[in-house]
Amino acid sequence: MQEELFTSGRNIPNIDPSLQIWHWPISLYLFLGGLAAGILFFAALFYLLGKEKEYPTAVKTASIVPPIALSIGIMALVYDLTHPLYTWQLYTTFRIESPMSWGAWVLLITTPLSFLWAFSFYRESYPKTESKLKLFKKLKFLARTEHFIISNRKYIAYALIPLSIILGVYTGILLSAFNARPLWNNAILGPLFLTSGLSTGAAAIILLSKSRNERRVFSKIDLALIVIEMALIIHMIMGYYAGSQVQLEAMELLVGGEFTLMFFGFVILLGLLVPATLETIELFGFKVPVVVPAVLVIIGGLLFRFIMVEAGQLTRYLY
Repeated sequence: MQEELFTSGRNIPNIDPSLQIWHWPISLYLFLGGLAAGILFFAALFYLLGKEKEYPTAVKTASIVPPIALSIGIMALVYDLTHPLYTWQLYTTFRIESPMSWGAWVLLITTPLSFLWAFSFYRESYPKTESKLKLFKKLKFLARTEHFIISNRKYIAYALIPLSIILGVYTGILLSAFNARPLWNNAILGPLFLTSGLSTGAAAIILLSKSRNERRVFSKIDLALIVIEMALIIHMIMGYYAGSQVQLEAMELLVGGEFTLMFFGFVILLGLLVPATLETIELFGFKVPVVVPAVLVIIGGLLFRFIMVEAGQLTRYLY
């Protein structure tokens, strides 16, 4: 047993010697934010490419997921705050050096745009339910609003592409900006969380799609994203091994520590390698249930956020 002598004038509850203030709502938000960012990116991209008829799920049907995911994610954030009633103060200023300030403003812009995007495709995506609703006939301003949104849908798509990328990257930068936590202090987390969010977004589209061609295309996209994600994870691990002693000790939580089984067993193996193998087999013409790799990717993305948040709070610098 190794003993450590910790001498400090600081005595901050829940922060020294380890951070214990971020719980499951933060991990859930990071996952839902990445998922929404991935779906919105593909929806806007394929719409601008004129592929909305070829890939209707990506552009139209799956558009119902981001506003729900972002709404739940925001509620999780507010729930985690010590003083939820002071949330509005985030919007009294904008600090360019603060990741939380960036995140607050990006959420403020992206969330209503995601609602408008879903609303503009409502009649096309859900014609049966629309016929049962008479609100559009009773409230004429809804029809006028719908027409206005549809006529400006292209500009919403142009805005959603950079906003979704920023949202996806921000979920990783939110952690990497904490320099005092060695496991989080890695610039690769931003691109890694963005790639993971795009992958879970593609998986969600595969789950919702009824078109064989669309599922096949997004299986290829997801396979490419998994390869990129694996490369980023390897790069992250190599970076820790090439770092200081405190980063090596932080990495031991994932490699040989209490999170090893969850990280390598559930995230790397079941969340990345198995789905990649199944999607590769499917591309070669073998029949594979599309739900299996898609669900594994989504579960792996969720567990990855939980592991990084929980493990990162256990790492620290000792002086």
